[in-house]
Amino acid sequence: MAHTLLAFHAHPDDEALLTAGTMARAAAEGHRVILVVATDGNEGLAADSFSAGGRLGELRLNELRESARALGVARVEHLGYADSGSGPQPLPDAPGRTRFVRADVDEAAGRLADILREESVDVLLTYDANGGYGHRDHVKVHEVGARAAELANTPRVLQATVPRDALCRAIDLAGKVYRFPATFDPTTFDRSYSSRADITHRVNVRRYASAKRAAMRAHASQSSAEGGADRTLAAFLRIPRPLFDVVFGREWFVDPAHPPGAPISRDVFAGLA
Repeated sequence: MAHTLLAFHAHPDDEALLTAGTMARAAAEGHRVILVVATDGNEGLAADSFSAGGRLGELRLNELRESARALGVARVEHLGYADSGSGPQPLPDAPGRTRFVRADVDEAAGRLADILREESVDVLLTYDANGGYGHRDHVKVHEVGARAAELANTPRVLQATVPRDALCRAIDLAGKVYRFPATFDPTTFDRSYSSRADITHRVNVRRYASAKRAAMRAHASQSSAEGGADRTLAAFLRIPRPLFDVVFGREWFVDPAHPPGAPISRDVFAGLA
């Protein structure tokens, strides 16, 4: 039986990193896949060639659509909020637009719930309570997604995450052979994402690694920086293909409704009517 999956993300390119494999797999298996972003990502870091004229958000939404095509997504929506920025304090509201972090939860959830109802969504993908690595807009996605699912009576909410334990070990190993930028603080990941013990779904997406890589490549603006500085997305795309398939061949989720002690699921649709 075909189902409908909706992936809700904060900014264009977030979908490529955390849920692209699951989305591509669902589409390839005949399910309807929808992608919704809260903001246009206009405050993201990018080289001047991409951000000149203050139109980075418009460009990033176009990149999002290209990524969606690579993943087999049937519908793409932007909720209309402004990117809150990643600095110490949220940016002031833009003229006529609300920064997502300041959006009323019920109002924002209502916008998302309208799509959930219209599409009869079976599975909603959001973020864990930490908002992944803690970006304020990612935390807001967790809050808004949970409320929207309540309003729309969506059967299943899965929080996209990474096993924190494994991530910290990988960063420690990488630090032995790679010099991280001075601004990179590996200890921040000690408080990010989710413990392995909390993960309820582990999805094998290795067959869809090429689609995931194409989704990452679509976000060219987020692989760029002035002065040739390293960007995470660019570093990921430099990983040789066989190793890339291994590193990005799994995706992880937390289901708050998963029965305690139940085995880890390998299918986001398992058990749905």
